[in-house]
Amino acid sequence: MSIFPALDVYRDTTARSAALNMAIDEALFEIATTPSIRFYRWDHPALSFGYFGKFADVATHTDERDLVRRWTGGGIVFHGDDLTYSIVIPAAGPAFGESSLSIYEKIHNAIRAAFAASGKSVELAMNGAPRISDSCFANPVRADVMLNGHKVAGAAQRRTRRGLLQQGSIQDVDLTNEFADQFASELCSKCCHKALDERLIARAHEIAEQRYGAASWLQRR
Repeated sequence: MSIFPALDVYRDTTARSAALNMAIDEALFEIATTPSIRFYRWDHPALSFGYFGKFADVATHTDERDLVRRWTGGGIVFHGDDLTYSIVIPAAGPAFGESSLSIYEKIHNAIRAAFAASGKSVELAMNGAPRISDSCFANPVRADVMLNGHKVAGAAQRRTRRGLLQQGSIQDVDLTNEFADQFASELCSKCCHKALDERLIARAHEIAEQRYGAASWLQRR
């Protein structure tokens, strides 16, 4: 069952820096009037960590990865070979009225259906496991996507009066080239494929310079 009545889909095939990827997500969040999903890539091995995370917990990776503090919460996520996505739900849409957990679970159910369409059987975690590290994928929480007892998809959210942003990663599993489109179609049967325009990219560069690329943001905690 579709979550959204309509969905804008951005297949961002240009590999970008960690700071710019986070900034594009925020720029889309600023302007979106329709629910949207963006799939994206990284130009270097990267590490993102949650808004409330401590820089000291990731500082040892500075020489090997492009570090960025997310606007969303959650733990440490290693990026590079993963399928990374962001979903923006404007406050004016009906889905925004649901609880954050309900949205999280429905999005992950769409991922489960996309796996099923590609011949893989996954399930959603019923309950969270005891926290064993700061790594997001070492700590399944309720409704995370599990394959053979191993977490393969997780996400983090930010909700404001403007809307909800969910940033997620699917990793440690082989995906078909069609997986992203299948995931989008499970979210909505009426998808509109779009390209990022120059004004949005320009705005994202501003956000990256002011926030995600600044040491004051990265090391704020």
